[in-house]
Amino acid sequence: MVKKRILFLGETYRADAITWINGLKEFGDFEIVTWELKTNNKGLNRIYRLLELIKSILFIKKIAKNYHPDMIIAERTTSYGFLAAISGIKPIAIAQQGSSDLWPLNSPFYFLKKKLQDYAFKKADLIHAWGEIMAEHMMKSGVNMSKVMILPKGINLEYFEFNDNSELNYIDAVVTRSLETEYNHETILKAFSILKQKGIPFKLTIVGDGSNLIKLQNLTKQLNIDKEVKFTGRIKNDEIPFFLKKSNFYISMPITEGVSSSLFEAMACGCFPIVSHIDSNEKWIEQKVNGILVDSINASKLAEELEWSFNRKDYLRKVIILNRKFIEEKANYKINMKKIADNYQYLISTKKVSN
Repeated sequence: MVKKRILFLGETYRADAITWINGLKEFGDFEIVTWELKTNNKGLNRIYRLLELIKSILFIKKIAKNYHPDMIIAERTTSYGFLAAISGIKPIAIAQQGSSDLWPLNSPFYFLKKKLQDYAFKKADLIHAWGEIMAEHMMKSGVNMSKVMILPKGINLEYFEFNDNSELNYIDAVVTRSLETEYNHETILKAFSILKQKGIPFKLTIVGDGSNLIKLQNLTKQLNIDKEVKFTGRIKNDEIPFFLKKSNFYISMPITEGVSSSLFEAMACGCFPIVSHIDSNEKWIEQKVNGILVDSINASKLAEELEWSFNRKDYLRKVIILNRKFIEEKANYKINMKKIADNYQYLISTKKVSN
């Protein structure tokens, strides 16, 4: 039997994209071919990326035709999603990555991005909302919700194994977010500086890389916590579980979020989550029930909540067991990706019948 071929538009280095692609291969037996923009989306490169996107709009039908796909899928509704919508290939599945994909709201390109997104929503046969926060935006945007699949891709629970470190006599915290300004690593470092001043023992591991690496390393020296803080630099995705399984706390302070696979991974591995108090995190974390929500720029409150939870070992253990069960039920990669792959097979078969 000839494998169905899917053209994936998106950044293939991203962990979310890797999970999506691998899941379709494993549970749908699809052949996946990929195409992506070559310019990154940082700083002044955003202008060059826009120019590259415009150029791609002119040639996307030719690009798509070269791959002879049975289906096209794309991440981000404002860029790759729009390209998929005008590619001439059917069926089309697009995924909203952020809470709206229109961030930042004060962008000079906001109006253009909104137009591109509305067109992609209209033309798509299937729209992925990896969580409720995305579905809410779609509803407000007038999307035909019968096309929307509300389901996270999930976490590979054999890969992200559970480990109970609730009895550790020190805070062993991990951060796995990109070292960019929107993730507020400075707030986290300042909170741990407060803990050191209070004599609370800790280790803090900051995983990954980003444009603020040197700035954050310098800040640890200024705060006199450089001996307690380890920066791993860029690592392979398959090394992330090692850092999660040795830690008892996971911290993430972004100012905006879609559905955080990093949070799911931490919850699966037994890390107690303390994350920023934003709408998307409220969908998964109930205050003081299965984690703690903190204002993303309030270092003193973050330090206070770290100390409070660290001193309640029974509470910690109860929460991490609850969270593992939650991930097994709601974000199991094997179950969720099978549903997604089956849906793609159905769309392809329906398209061939209608043709």
